[in-house]
Amino acid sequence: MGAGLNQDVYKIDGSKSGEQVTLPKTVFGIEPNDHAIWLTVTTELSNKRQGTSKTKNRTEVRGGGRKPWRQKGRGTARAGTIRSPLWVGGGRIFGPSPRSYRKRLPKKISRLARKSALSYKAKEEKVRLVEDFSLENPKTKEMAGILKNLKLDAMKTLLLTPEANRTMWLSGRNIPRLSVKDARGFSAYDVLSAEVLLIQKSALDKISEVFKK
Repeated sequence: MGAGLNQDVYKIDGSKSGEQVTLPKTVFGIEPNDHAIWLTVTTELSNKRQGTSKTKNRTEVRGGGRKPWRQKGRGTARAGTIRSPLWVGGGRIFGPSPRSYRKRLPKKISRLARKSALSYKAKEEKVRLVEDFSLENPKTKEMAGILKNLKLDAMKTLLLTPEANRTMWLSGRNIPRLSVKDARGFSAYDVLSAEVLLIQKSALDKISEVFKK
């Protein structure tokens, strides 16, 4: 994959271009902050939850308005409604109700987490640079061929492009092990969940710009 922060740039045919690029140390060479990563990942996963689970309590279950039998004289427990939570078909005690799981995280923590995730990938030598390329039309076969040339077809890969590119996204969405994101829109979770980080050369400059702001 390369040694440390010095990375070879590959062509889409899998060969080396002969060019070597040094990853910015301020982004790929920091001491990772595990707590920032944990906060960011748990926040992102929490924000993905729909919070739409719902059960009916005893006031929402239809029926049960009439007392099923008289209070005394039957030798059984008294009952006021057939929709009691103790009865089959009754309401649910302390059941789930719609709620929001959204959390907010300071931008500084999110930025630190992303840089920490990128630094982990660089330390593990799981970063690969590739020359800029684009596809004229959405072609899953062409995208799969590029991954195969780079020997990444069997690895869970995150491809970072310099700009949001719908054609590239459409070309990669049906490849199970590939995720395509632009250099401004990826998260720490995206980086950590991938085995290999594949970055287009010009996307590296975009990443540096994002973290300089």
